[in-house]
Amino acid sequence: MRLVCLDLEGVLIPEIWIAFSEAAGIPELRRTTRDEPDYDKLMRFRLDLLGKHRLALPDIQGVIGTMEPLEGAVEFVRALRERTQLIILSDTFEQFAKPLMAKLGYPTLFCNTLVTEPDGRISGYRLRQQDGKRRAVAAFKSVNMEVFAAGDSFNDLAMIREANGGCLFRAPEAIQKACGDIPCVFNFEELLGRIDAFLVRPV
Repeated sequence: MRLVCLDLEGVLIPEIWIAFSEAAGIPELRRTTRDEPDYDKLMRFRLDLLGKHRLALPDIQGVIGTMEPLEGAVEFVRALRERTQLIILSDTFEQFAKPLMAKLGYPTLFCNTLVTEPDGRISGYRLRQQDGKRRAVAAFKSVNMEVFAAGDSFNDLAMIREANGGCLFRAPEAIQKACGDIPCVFNFEELLGRIDAFLVRPV
């Protein structure tokens, strides 16, 4: 059996932290896993900024409520789920994702969890699992699933390389140049074409 594992932000939905950065007027929050490969360092930087500006979870959720999936993403997810199983492996947080998962038709999501205080302040975060994207793909393979994986950031590289097949999707030029062994596609039609080729290839 074959399945597809996709990153979420930058692939199916806009980058949440970038959208919040623009809404809050804090340009430093535009930094994402496309820019910083060390996820813990990135999150500590984000939480420090939120504390400095006295911003809490409801502030971020208010912005998320106005967001929509990327153009063509809903149709792509529908077409993909008609072909095979889809699992989204993301470093986002369950407190962020629910409204956007509804708009995508509730695909299965593996993600992380924020630690919040009674006043809504975000005091930390809990990873679902260290190296969670790669280890999820490895786990699927251990039960005889063949996996295609795609994403756009540094934190997607390990899962793509662990998978039986995969590609980058709209990755920044710096990531493309650093990862010449991984092909890159730039629209949903190309991505679906690669997935279709993977799904019909001989066992």
